[in-house]
Amino acid sequence: MNTTTNANLFSRLFDGLDDPNRLAIEQLDGSRISYGDLIARAGQMANVLVERGVRPGDRVAAQTEKSVSALVLYLATVRAGGVYLPLNTAYTLNELEYFITDAEPSLVVCDPAKLDGIKAIAAKVETLDASGKGSLTEAADKAAKEFATVPRANNDLAAILYTSGTTGRSKGAMLSHDNLASNSYSLVDYWRFTDKDVLIHALPIYHTHGLFVASNVTLFARASMIFLPKFDPDAILKLMARATVMMGVPTFYTRLLQNPGLNKDATKHMRLFISGSAPLLADTHREWSARTGHAVLERYGMTETNMNTSNPYDGDRVPGAVGFALPGVTVRVTDPETGKELARETIGMIEVKGPNVFQGYWRMPEKTKSEFRGDGFFITGDLGKIDDKGYVHILGRGKDLVISGGFNVYPKEIESEIDAMPGVIESAVIGVPHADFGEGVTAVLVCSKGADVSEASVLKALDGRLAKFKMPKRVFVVDELPRNAMGKVQKNILRDTYKDIYAK
Repeated sequence: MNTTTNANLFSRLFDGLDDPNRLAIEQLDGSRISYGDLIARAGQMANVLVERGVRPGDRVAAQTEKSVSALVLYLATVRAGGVYLPLNTAYTLNELEYFITDAEPSLVVCDPAKLDGIKAIAAKVETLDASGKGSLTEAADKAAKEFATVPRANNDLAAILYTSGTTGRSKGAMLSHDNLASNSYSLVDYWRFTDKDVLIHALPIYHTHGLFVASNVTLFARASMIFLPKFDPDAILKLMARATVMMGVPTFYTRLLQNPGLNKDATKHMRLFISGSAPLLADTHREWSARTGHAVLERYGMTETNMNTSNPYDGDRVPGAVGFALPGVTVRVTDPETGKELARETIGMIEVKGPNVFQGYWRMPEKTKSEFRGDGFFITGDLGKIDDKGYVHILGRGKDLVISGGFNVYPKEIESEIDAMPGVIESAVIGVPHADFGEGVTAVLVCSKGADVSEASVLKALDGRLAKFKMPKRVFVVDELPRNAMGKVQKNILRDTYKDIYAK
């Protein structure tokens, strides 16, 4: 483990680098970026951030397409003592206004095409396009490469990631330098990463998986990554001949399985396939093993906690299970009402505790307090069990959260948009099994008699109001929604009713 005295994540990542010429990033066009280059670029961009008024503790919000420059922006923000706030590129201006108003970033970085809209809701704006060019990099190219990394304490914030909640709007999960560093150290060791590894990086970098797991783990190990702008099954299949690790969401694996070129010979150079962000269907796990000879390693994490559990590197990677608690992390299953710990094989609420667990929700002290037990365990909202062998199984979510394609979708936000449409009385949004996306967002609604509301009209009305990943894949109009004796909509019945609509 790095023993640097500065707890800043940047210092932990790069202090003690023995060879600045070591390859860090390779792109599809063949361009190569060394660790020394990466540090220098982060220094240039950190100087620009400070010139633009970013001070330690200030938020820097970024809604940018994936590029090396976007990754450098994350590193530069942390290096300057700022708090990085990545935002999904699919968010509309309607959605962005909430995040910017809530987080009050001192600087927002966006795609040049969105500059005019962002300027109306943010005080300071810089641009960065999909190729990594924009006003931010223009300024950075002229800046000094030297920058004194700002000292930070373990519990100082490094990032805020917005996550869906049980009520109201999204909540900002506050992650410290130590939350991110401790989890990365643990994963490097648990997944046996070394400086010989080459990661296929096809994930977006605006959420935990692509930014903090894939990128941080690679850099901590002094490994290298092949940085893809997006998921491309054909390109990935070719890259496997010289890569060693791939991290992906279940959709990656289902799409790759559709490629006839996927076989044991194509994957013989790879040592590890990791899946997360959504449940991997057991059938997908088994089919992947049969086709490639590799058992996918599934793990379990959250925006608020980074990674909590992982199937073992050595030993059985059980389909449908997410493995054991990572070193330093404690996982327990409790009675949701009383908090009493339950016996093995008993379904209850999953709770976690460890250095990976976040500092709380941004400007929501009461919400933060309600999500933690008195002994420091975080109540995840996920229902599951620990089996007799100690494997953790995720069996459902008490919060009705939908995870589609690795992205969190909060039903209430979509329901509010649908309910506001003329002719709609009420709606219920659920997630049901989808082979490609894990769960398909599905809307069920009740309309006024004679109302001219159809699946097509609802989808047209939502277009531009919601990010694409939140859009329902199907819309059904029914006479009434199922309710219990207390009048609450029974989404479990709806999920059962529509469970086969995406079956192939």
